[in-house]
Amino acid sequence: MNLDAIQSALRDQHLDGWLFYDHHHRDPIAYRILGLDTQMFVSRRWYYFVPANGEPQKLVHRIEAGKLDAVPGAKHEYSSWQELERELAAMLGNAKKIAMQYSPRNAIMYVSMVDAGTVELLRAMGREIVSSADMVSQFEAVLTEEQIDTHYAAKQKLDDVLRAGWEHIGEAVRAGRGTDEFSVVAFLNEAMEREGLWTDHGPNCSVGPNSADSHYEPTRESSRAIRSGDFVLIDIWAKLAGRPDAIWYDITWTGVVDREPTGREQLIFATVREARDAAVHAIQQAYHDRRAIAGWEADDAARNLIRNAGFGEWFTHRTGHNIAIELHGNGAHLDNLETHDERLILPNTCFSVEPGIYFPGEFGVRSEVNMITRPGSAMVTGPMQRELVRI
Repeated sequence: MNLDAIQSALRDQHLDGWLFYDHHHRDPIAYRILGLDTQMFVSRRWYYFVPANGEPQKLVHRIEAGKLDAVPGAKHEYSSWQELERELAAMLGNAKKIAMQYSPRNAIMYVSMVDAGTVELLRAMGREIVSSADMVSQFEAVLTEEQIDTHYAAKQKLDDVLRAGWEHIGEAVRAGRGTDEFSVVAFLNEAMEREGLWTDHGPNCSVGPNSADSHYEPTRESSRAIRSGDFVLIDIWAKLAGRPDAIWYDITWTGVVDREPTGREQLIFATVREARDAAVHAIQQAYHDRRAIAGWEADDAARNLIRNAGFGEWFTHRTGHNIAIELHGNGAHLDNLETHDERLILPNTCFSVEPGIYFPGEFGVRSEVNMITRPGSAMVTGPMQRELVRI
């Protein structure tokens, strides 16, 4: 826990404090930011208040009085619910505008951890509860230089693995051995393991109509054969093995087996590529101009291009997600579809840019790259697919 950094962030946002609250591990964000043991047994409510200035305050149940001993501050205890409410009001003091893991209208559900009843209780005490979303991004998504290096290390290895995957498909088809989605996934997983990479699940290899399912995952039973003439999508993600603090690299490419793409495939790929590049440019331009940009704005840049091309109804997911030690991290997502993500894309954060167009029963195209922002600049961290792969 970095108390000085938290209090500085509170002052920058003109907040009186940040109230952390948990019961039965409802809020994993609190445990990470405060540096608490994520495995400790918690059967009673606890509260931890970090004021913008001054000493933190903690409120714990008497039979679990040591739960917050790992963090600094004055300890208060309760047994009854009446005592809890009295002590909670007292320890908040004169603080009026308080951040919590809350999101108005559940707009950003990734940080919406506090139950409605607790928010009601605090409002009845005369407190204004605001979202901690931007501060969570600051403490969960902003990367160190060492973490950024792990992203690039994973990128170097995973690009080679994907290249080998395309070659494996082409060789198997032309040699007459054939292959299938599940076998390609096994090949990619074995290659990642050899390269010292780790993934939590996947990757995905989707052929023909399966590529129109943006979250398709082949199984041994459902695996579709890959033959000459097929359209193939590979979505692959990994991080350095044995490094819990390592940052993921996550990409998607598409190609055709043993033939040239059709005009329709070319058109859809070109539209997705241009949408991807529009989001990338919007972020790069904002950073060049030293102008803040929110996740929803980058989503609009890609989505408006696809809508204007007449394919808006077939772009059915957000444009991108934050990437950190978790594949879908707690920073800003590029999203104005599933959510209206008003979180700012902060410097030294990583995220995907991955628009897609999907025609059920036919095929789907997604083109995914990763970006890292720096003060004054933003860059794509790996190669950008410019045309469909000829497998």
